[in-house]
Amino acid sequence: MPPATDAPELSQLSIPVVILLIVIFYGGTLLMSFIIGRKKENADAYMTAGNRIGFGVSAASMTATWIWASSMYASAEAGYNYGVSGPIHYGLWGALMILFIYPFGRRIRKVAPRAHTLAEVMYARHGRSSQLMLAGSNVLGSVISLTSNFIAGGALIAILSPLSFGAGIVIVAAGVLLYTLWSGFRASVLTDFAQVMAMLGAAAIIIPVIFFVAGGPGMFEAGVSAGNVTAQQQNFFSSDAFMNQGAPYIAAVLAYAIGNQTIAQRLFAVREDLIKPTFITATVGYGATVIGIGMLGVMALYLGVEPLQGDTNNLIPQMAGTYLGPVLLALAFIMIIGSLSSTADSDLSALSSIVMTDIYGQGKGRKNVNPRFMLLVGRITMIVATAAALYFATARFSILDLLVFVGALWGCLVFPVIASFYWKKVTNAAFTVSVLAALAFFLPVRFDWIPAVGAWGIVVEALAIVGIGVVLGIMSFGFFGMRPAIIVGTVAVVAVLPFGFGYLRDYPVLSGSLVAYAVSFLVCYFMSFRSQQDYDFSKIAKVTGNFDESTPAATDVNGSTDELTASASTQGEK
Repeated sequence: MPPATDAPELSQLSIPVVILLIVIFYGGTLLMSFIIGRKKENADAYMTAGNRIGFGVSAASMTATWIWASSMYASAEAGYNYGVSGPIHYGLWGALMILFIYPFGRRIRKVAPRAHTLAEVMYARHGRSSQLMLAGSNVLGSVISLTSNFIAGGALIAILSPLSFGAGIVIVAAGVLLYTLWSGFRASVLTDFAQVMAMLGAAAIIIPVIFFVAGGPGMFEAGVSAGNVTAQQQNFFSSDAFMNQGAPYIAAVLAYAIGNQTIAQRLFAVREDLIKPTFITATVGYGATVIGIGMLGVMALYLGVEPLQGDTNNLIPQMAGTYLGPVLLALAFIMIIGSLSSTADSDLSALSSIVMTDIYGQGKGRKNVNPRFMLLVGRITMIVATAAALYFATARFSILDLLVFVGALWGCLVFPVIASFYWKKVTNAAFTVSVLAALAFFLPVRFDWIPAVGAWGIVVEALAIVGIGVVLGIMSFGFFGMRPAIIVGTVAVVAVLPFGFGYLRDYPVLSGSLVAYAVSFLVCYFMSFRSQQDYDFSKIAKVTGNFDESTPAATDVNGSTDELTASASTQGEK
């Protein structure tokens, strides 16, 4: 695609201005962290904030965590690659997946009201191997997520200022670690409230301004005339966009919704009666913001913009630097810094909770845990994770590829995890073997290690077709129950059969995700349906719970600044 020959010169913020913005943003979040800080921190509050977060903060935190810089960058990349339908497929399906967490979240919270991690619940349900499997996948996923957010921050600072990419990732990493380290998850959720307000306000101003400065509606006709877009990229119902972006992302974000510790942590923290409004609010906020931001990629496509250094991660800061003046450019800078920080601190909190609970806590034995040492373990985990993510960020992977890969990887876990919360017959062996078998099939399909031809191609497509039924069945089950889920899943498989063979093998990203779902479902089901196990779900609440005997009675954390301050001042010694 040729670069636009008449594009305005790229604007940058001066180093003093960038430093000032960084100091204001991270200084403000650090101040909020100090306000809620305690001289004697509590291990359980460090991980779940007392299980009683109110609606304002919980909805803002869920929205901010889901709207991360990687979502913005990946949505823009989808718009640039697939045209007008790219951001729709990215943002719409991502938003709906937040909504689909709600019914499963209610069930998870009912059987484990005071858990800290999903892996901890799997330990209570199955045993150590299932716990470590879920914990390990989340460690990998959160490190990759943290890496992608640092990449986003580095790209932003490198394009919009004279500072280098390396300096950018170090600045972002240090800023996030600084305000999250002491108070953990409580700092994450309370700063999310301010961050999401900044993000939504900035997006509402920046996107229309760029649209009209770049040429308004006329850019689309001009882009078509210049040959910048293909017929598929112009098509709102593009099959190319759906098969390469939409369908794989449906499978990926369903796995994110079920397997991601950053989401589970908020599920365990929010007041139980506020789960539904929290997830509905986050659904609307995410969808509107991410689809809107993704349109910057669509504009870049029609304008014939060539990504700087050939890296699509640069599209958003490049569009901002090209079409915004100094004040709005500073606003865009804060918007992206806020979005990546809101998720990076969630990743750090998730990783610390996993290591504190699933490695130290369960390894030591709940009754033998030293809460003060547990806090030290959590803080060391944050430092080590930050260092690891900084190292991986230097590779500058495609953020969109990272997100889809992690989501597909978690697809191996979705059915066994959900079944474990509803079906008494699921055994530890069925959980473990199904996940390992799904992983064994997923990797060669996803990376095309074995060409999908001949008998192997037929096997892959047959499993992918079953996977479609599993994904749609799981979605239906959450809201409508078992019978409608079976009907929907069966109808989906039958409907795809006539054209699935000889077609799905051409889409390895989609096929890999669907194969992971299918294999984990088939193995878990056939290893469990004749099981004599009759598990008592009430045991989970007895096995999971607080580690720190000094954990106070649950306290509401509400949405306004005054209520936040009042809540913080009543939660412990300052």
